[in-house]
Amino acid sequence: MGLTKSSTGRRAGGELTDFSRLREGRQLVALAGNPNVGKSTVFNRLTHMNQHTGNWPGKTVTSAQGLCRTEKRELVLVDIPGTYSLMAHSAEEEVARDFICFGGAEAVVVVCDATCLERNMNLALQTMEISRRVLLCVNLLDEAEKKQIRLDLPLLSRRLGVPVIGVSARQKSSRTALLQALDRLLDGPEQRDSYRVRYPAPVEEAVARLLPLAEAAVRGRLDARFLCLRLLEGDEKLLDGADRYLDGALSRQGELLLAAEKERLALAARGIDRDGLEDLLVSALVMAGEELCHGVVRLDREGYSLRDRRIDRVLTGRRLGYPLMALLLAGVFYLTIAGANLPSDLLMGALFRLQERLAALMAALGAPPWLRGVLVDGAYRVLAWVTAVMLPPMAIFFPLFTLLEDAGYLPRVAYNLDRPFQRCAACGKQALTMAMGFGCNAAGVVGCRIIDSERERLLAVLTNSFVPCNGRFPTLIALLGMFFVGSASGSLSTLLSALLLTLLILLGVGTTFAATRLLSATVLKGVPSSFVLELPPYRRPQLLRVLVRSVLDRTLFVLGRAAAVAAPAGALLWLLANLRLGGESLLALAAGFLDPLGRLMGMDGAILLAFLLGFPANEIVFPIIIMIYTAQGSLSQLGDLAQIKALLLGQGWTWSTALCVMLFSLLHWPCSTTVLTVRKETGSLKWTAAAVLLPTAAGFLACTLTAAFTQLLGI
Repeated sequence: MGLTKSSTGRRAGGELTDFSRLREGRQLVALAGNPNVGKSTVFNRLTHMNQHTGNWPGKTVTSAQGLCRTEKRELVLVDIPGTYSLMAHSAEEEVARDFICFGGAEAVVVVCDATCLERNMNLALQTMEISRRVLLCVNLLDEAEKKQIRLDLPLLSRRLGVPVIGVSARQKSSRTALLQALDRLLDGPEQRDSYRVRYPAPVEEAVARLLPLAEAAVRGRLDARFLCLRLLEGDEKLLDGADRYLDGALSRQGELLLAAEKERLALAARGIDRDGLEDLLVSALVMAGEELCHGVVRLDREGYSLRDRRIDRVLTGRRLGYPLMALLLAGVFYLTIAGANLPSDLLMGALFRLQERLAALMAALGAPPWLRGVLVDGAYRVLAWVTAVMLPPMAIFFPLFTLLEDAGYLPRVAYNLDRPFQRCAACGKQALTMAMGFGCNAAGVVGCRIIDSERERLLAVLTNSFVPCNGRFPTLIALLGMFFVGSASGSLSTLLSALLLTLLILLGVGTTFAATRLLSATVLKGVPSSFVLELPPYRRPQLLRVLVRSVLDRTLFVLGRAAAVAAPAGALLWLLANLRLGGESLLALAAGFLDPLGRLMGMDGAILLAFLLGFPANEIVFPIIIMIYTAQGSLSQLGDLAQIKALLLGQGWTWSTALCVMLFSLLHWPCSTTVLTVRKETGSLKWTAAAVLLPTAAGFLACTLTAAFTQLLGI
């Protein structure tokens, strides 16, 4: 089936995404639910689209749409962002609420977690206030059974007045039951007599007085009672959206708006201000959820979450939480380094042999030498290098990262890092976006959408590149092996490289905290916001699904973006290396021009030029350095580390030079893909420039101070 995605489920300007192309006579069904209830797994099961699922809150940042066929009809199923409430205080909540209200969905499926049903009722009850066709899908029955939680779903259905179905979405048999339930829901009448939450008397009296005017304004296109509650709250964003949805009918109904203002003043006179009103509404929803679930949920065994709590005492404890995070990170790097070396060498050899055949083919076709050079020795060779260097480690790193995600560990990482980010006047969700940056900084920048506050979202975007992406690892690992691991060999060398790489990563994390604190104290001042982070239960990951999705959704996606910029960069690099002026190549002249600045930073002009030319893809920085030193016209397949180290020592490298190169690799401008992503996400040239200049200034300062310190000590 086809798939379309939108960044927020909206068009630019705030209008809801137009589904007319997908619909074409089909009925539209929304899929809602709290984070981490298996909503995306239900979506995958129904649409066969295998959208990536993750075991952490806020995973579904984008809206995904797919086609779903039942026995009687074809549906457009929309997976809206996970949210705990429709009283919108975040981007996810706003998108979810607006789609249910104004997206034109004929029905809404609310996915709930069978192991904590009562907490999920908040969203279900609010959805029932908006939509007249609601299906409650109680997922994770298998986990509830393991924890000896019994549910009387028929009783819940009678109390709510809406159909309730229990499933285990990971099991294929659940799909048929869900599709049949959707057919019954859409064939049946609207749920006019479904359960309605009763709010405190002052609120109900105000709603009753507003209701006739509201019904006249909405004319059945929107639930009038829901609109009255939002008018009393004074929710301007929703009211603006409702007015557009109703073609201006709300703004033309001046009597209704004046009456709503009068009721708000009357409530305030009774001591119920806007915040107090929201507290009353939330309390009523919580109490209604408790009453509805009483007798529906029965525990045959108390303390069913005792195992998870014991594990959390270790993984999130003050004494062992941070050391275990570092050790786990080192373990991931060890497996990545150890497993990627041989496949990378084999892939590089195969791709370079293919280059010879391409060159022969172009010669047979009569292509001029310069064209063969640009396309084969330039564009293809750099593309082959980037592929050989990036693909094997990503194919190992991303599945390991996804395993931690699906097992439920990454939310624990965010929990551990929440306090440091709060001290930096930032949001704890930044820990999640920082973790995404390990694979790709562009992905980390996109992930910043989960942060509600614009100020805190900017903090996360501007500092994301301080965490090194996968593309910087080859340079860091090579230099660690040549200059700092020493004579160790085999698995010991790999272990030492992983430990030292982990220390560098922790330095990047520390720099992220420092830069965030600096920005919070200067150009982005503000008070950190709080957020709710659910620690999901530990789950056994689905290994095959993790492998397939991490390779397809992450590895190949990131590789494709890198390849798109690597090929043009290779062509430019070949031209600079082969066009000569005064007997020297443009590449050598540029390196000589940059040499004074490079020396000041503890490097040289060739190194600095390599970082500049590596702007499209960090993976080609180190090969360009070798290319300039050997005065070759194109990248060449490198020999072993001993040969490369001999070449570098012959160019005047010391361990101090290697240290400065690693620091600048860790702290320098983001790659072109990340820069373009920042521009798209912020919509601002100013903040894009800041995202480039901030890490660059940090890298220049770190390298210059390191070089001056080592020279001062004579080491």
